[in-house]
Amino acid sequence: MQDDEEQGQRPRSSSQSSVASVPTEFDFINRLRVRTALEAQRSPNQQSVALGIGDDAAVVRSAAGKDTVITADMLVENIDFRRRTTPAHLLGHKALAVSLSDIAAMGARPRWSLVSIGVPDDLWPSEFANNFYEGLLQLAAQYDVQLIGGDTSRTPEHVVIDSIVVGECAPDSAIKRSGAAPGDLVFVTGSLGGSAAGFRLIERGAHLADQQLGANETQILDQLLLRHLRPEPRVGWGMVLGQEKLVTAMIDLSDGLSSDLNHLCAESKVGALIKSTLIPIDGQVVELCGRRALDPLQLALHGGEDFELLFTVKPETVGKLPKRVDGIGITQIGEIRDASDGVKISEASRVWDLTSGGWKHF
Repeated sequence: MQDDEEQGQRPRSSSQSSVASVPTEFDFINRLRVRTALEAQRSPNQQSVALGIGDDAAVVRSAAGKDTVITADMLVENIDFRRRTTPAHLLGHKALAVSLSDIAAMGARPRWSLVSIGVPDDLWPSEFANNFYEGLLQLAAQYDVQLIGGDTSRTPEHVVIDSIVVGECAPDSAIKRSGAAPGDLVFVTGSLGGSAAGFRLIERGAHLADQQLGANETQILDQLLLRHLRPEPRVGWGMVLGQEKLVTAMIDLSDGLSSDLNHLCAESKVGALIKSTLIPIDGQVVELCGRRALDPLQLALHGGEDFELLFTVKPETVGKLPKRVDGIGITQIGEIRDASDGVKISEASRVWDLTSGGWKHF
């Protein structure tokens, strides 16, 4: 979204230049620039932004006594989402949400966002880009995150999105995956399996507000679909846990409980034992998916994209944990063990290895 670099660099198709009603890339950028400038006037972060959208790069004044935390995520059509089943405004929400979740997992406060998007020729004249940013900016406003730049481009066939979020935390206070120790207790926020259930139902042809179902079942279905299409990052929990220094290690559940727990244990060089009966499976998953031959426990363990937080806490610190943040509770699901014990899950007297079974790009 950088003006100087774009001029004269990327050729535009004749169809773009010949249709007067179709906005150019720079028309779109300028409209977005005006909107973000107006919203920035209401933001307490504005004094930190020396230069926003419109130049080759954004400039953010570094606050004294702060560490900067930066994350980047990519969403690729037909890999991470399908355009036919994902409304543009929900895609904009999700593109930002996945990056906010990473910042939350570091115990930091999100501050600024840079989002780049590539769209095919046939999609540009539509309202897709406007609706995409509408959904993104609504979520950004919820957490006082300012969009300060990015880029737009043409792609041959599919939509490609790159989301960068910059956050802040106190010096040397970012929560890593590598701090867990034997004896620590394992917690998760919220509930698990909802996003994976929503994804499976979409793959089977489900749509929002499906009129072929009864009113109660339609409401449950919509809520599960939205868990996948419009995830809610646990920004509040991340900030509380980070600012109060309550946890030893943390990761967000993007790839699935089984995979992300193994990631955390590998970085911390520890093992873990999880109790299956303690895993907070989304109640709507149990109610709706059991009748559709979908195993709720498998969805909770391996489904991914719940964007809840998985964290470890010393036993003596547990009493200091809030019961709820932003209306979301937490559940203890196990404990950290020695690395030699491996990563395992138990149900009654049965114990088995909990291997990574979540999402893999390759």
